[in-house]
Amino acid sequence: MMFFTSWLFFALGSAVFAALTALFGKIGVESVPSNLATLIRTVVILGLTVIVVSIKNQWRPLSEISSRGLIFLVVSGIATGFSWLCYYRALQLGPASKVIPVDKLSVPLAMILAFLFLGESISLKVLLGGLLIVAGSIIIAI
Repeated sequence: MMFFTSWLFFALGSAVFAALTALFGKIGVESVPSNLATLIRTVVILGLTVIVVSIKNQWRPLSEISSRGLIFLVVSGIATGFSWLCYYRALQLGPASKVIPVDKLSVPLAMILAFLFLGESISLKVLLGGLLIVAGSIIIAI
């Protein structure tokens, strides 16, 4: 498999863009209410996503999407919205150097949820990595 089409390439890209999101978001919420900042961010993401879906010709009628898939995408969108609202408010109230590591507690939480609800296995390596993320977040937040 080519690196540039692998999950690792896109996961690293996600990490880089998430870091930039935090940096730019912290600067952005200095003079804008956090909820309005989230709305602006969401509109930009909507526009960017429409462009990417259009360029890749991936538009599909909703009738072609399973009900289960659609329900979980909607619920995921709701969770994302609340996550962003909380994240921007936290960035507005606290230092990015503390907010960001606490936000990354989502990683071990997602690992636990994947174990409980998706049946994914937890190896010693995965468990240790998750615990190190938790420990690092606690150390930085205190």
